[in-house]
Amino acid sequence: MGMDFVELQAGDKRGIERMAQLASGIWREHYTPILGVEQLDYMIPRFQSAEAVAEQLEQGYQSRFCCVDGEPVGYMAFYPHEDHMYLSKLYLRKDARGHGYSHEMLAHVRDAALEAGLCAIELNVNRFNAGSIAAYDALGFKRVRQEKIDIGGGFFMDDYVYRIDFQGGGDA
Repeated sequence: MGMDFVELQAGDKRGIERMAQLASGIWREHYTPILGVEQLDYMIPRFQSAEAVAEQLEQGYQSRFCCVDGEPVGYMAFYPHEDHMYLSKLYLRKDARGHGYSHEMLAHVRDAALEAGLCAIELNVNRFNAGSIAAYDALGFKRVRQEKIDIGGGFFMDDYVYRIDFQGGGDA
């Protein structure tokens, strides 16, 4: 067991499309009960489509396929922001959850943060996403604030912001 991380490059149109398809499947399965179909139909093209992924890569996001036995079972994206690494995306297919992969994914982000001279990770999580909140709590993240962001179309991201601080060489 172990996860491999495959970096997505800005010019890799096939890889970008593959990540967008993976994202759409994960989002529809996981977020439909939380956000509803109408909000997903609004959000996925804006944040998870091939065009959105390509734009994020151009803006400096570091995106990775998270693979087990060569097969992508999830993906993540992050970038340096102020004093921390901002973890924009960390998603696993339903069949890959509960195997400890999130620990490996966060260790990878922590290593990237340390390499960039940062000693913290921040992320947003929907405040009604009980499973992810429990996972981040178990991983040692602390809730630092709540945000409600207007994303247009009459929709909001109603999130908690979580943060974990670490020392060089420590565990995330």
